[in-house]
Amino acid sequence: MNESNPNPTPSGVRAIAALFALSGIYLAICGLLMLARPGLISMTVGAPLLFGLELAGPYMFLLIAVAAGGIAWGLIRLNNIMRHAAILAACAGIVMLVPPVSGAVVAVRLKGLVLGGLGIIIRVMVAWYLSQEHVADHFQVPSRTT
Repeated sequence: MNESNPNPTPSGVRAIAALFALSGIYLAICGLLMLARPGLISMTVGAPLLFGLELAGPYMFLLIAVAAGGIAWGLIRLNNIMRHAAILAACAGIVMLVPPVSGAVVAVRLKGLVLGGLGIIIRVMVAWYLSQEHVADHFQVPSRTT
């Protein structure tokens, strides 16, 4: 049979899911390395994604990796709750990046300003894209006809 999916996953949603999946994979690898060989890598390797939570240790790396993987999986499956979770995660990331960017402006650290600004821009793009009506329509449960 040649059945086509009536509600295909938009390319932007697939890209955002890949972003969450890659972040989760990175955090999982770092967390597992920390558990396997303590002291092999520094906990600061998770700072760009964990914003201070890396101080809770490798289990926080693994917890956030599972959450990011769950969001990625839910976005691919067009789960509306995971769309909201992705928007919430992006907005939380924006809020957590404001102090470092403000500090970079005051201290005139160009690298910190560029990286922090880029992080904010990417997170705003994720939240904005997933909030659009035409994207949200893909996440709606189709009505059942019996």
